[in-house]
Amino acid sequence: MRTIAIDAMGGDNAPEAIVEAVLKAKDEMPETKFLLFGDKEQLRNLIPADRINDQLGVVATTEVIADEDEPVKAIRRKKDSSMVVAANFVKEGKADALLSLGNTGALLACGIFIIGRIKGITRPGLMPTLPVQNSDDGFNMVDVGANAKSKPEYLLQWAEMASYYAEKIRGIQTPRIMLLNNGSESDKGDEVHQAAYELLKDSNLNFQGNIEGNELLLGKADVVVTDGFTGNAVLKNIEGTSSVILHLLKDSLLNGGVMTKLGALMVKGSLSSLKSKFDTAKYGGAVLLGVNAPVVKTHGRSNERPIYFTLKQVDKMIKENLVQDFKDEFATK
Repeated sequence: MRTIAIDAMGGDNAPEAIVEAVLKAKDEMPETKFLLFGDKEQLRNLIPADRINDQLGVVATTEVIADEDEPVKAIRRKKDSSMVVAANFVKEGKADALLSLGNTGALLACGIFIIGRIKGITRPGLMPTLPVQNSDDGFNMVDVGANAKSKPEYLLQWAEMASYYAEKIRGIQTPRIMLLNNGSESDKGDEVHQAAYELLKDSNLNFQGNIEGNELLLGKADVVVTDGFTGNAVLKNIEGTSSVILHLLKDSLLNGGVMTKLGALMVKGSLSSLKSKFDTAKYGGAVLLGVNAPVVKTHGRSNERPIYFTLKQVDKMIKENLVQDFKDEFATK
């Protein structure tokens, strides 16, 4: 039976939303065991007694890593936190994967320092799946913040792992790989990006060249590789811009005159379709590529729905032996 270790105390809506998602996923994933780490009394009060069995368990912990905690210090000092105890279960082989909505930096530290890097991987990278305008498949972008500084060889390894993920987990045949840069020409960018371009071009990947920031959501790439600093800034920009546009649109429609409201009623179906296309919940969480087990981060503000999809994502990663394939591949390099 596959086992997912879940930090049940991380995130704005923990532990209620996490328990709701687990109870929903449990019935659809009979071959998967869910271990919830956190305050035993809180969790037991949320879980009906008849639902706790061989497929669902609670591991009592006494500490929580807060968002404001310094990541590395937190995982060293809060040994009995829900996140650290869950990570140690994965390290010790008592669970196959780790999921958290909590402190991103602390989760990355757990992945790197507790669960450990895959032999041959220089630096793990953080990779979400993002929407595009012309497809429901979306695209992967890596790295979005696990590394403040990057080297060309890091970007190549991230591209290789992300390409395999896109093929194995998302079902994309021969994924198109592109390098985020400040121009489409091969000589654009700083020395790191120019060198990364050459490495990607000479690899066995389906490398399609550079892509600029204004093209990311057009569906030109299945995987976009970038340095962690740029990736994080771009990700936050996409999230922030989307939020502002949706807020302004909703405000205009609700507070406009009668004609505006009639118009809104007429285009309601189209707006629902637009909302569905840019619904990131269905993609699951961001994956820390390059560590010895699946480690996945879901947005801290998530409700039950994106957590449910992330559980399905993690389960598929375990089922498809994704990390073992990475180990086999990079052990020979």
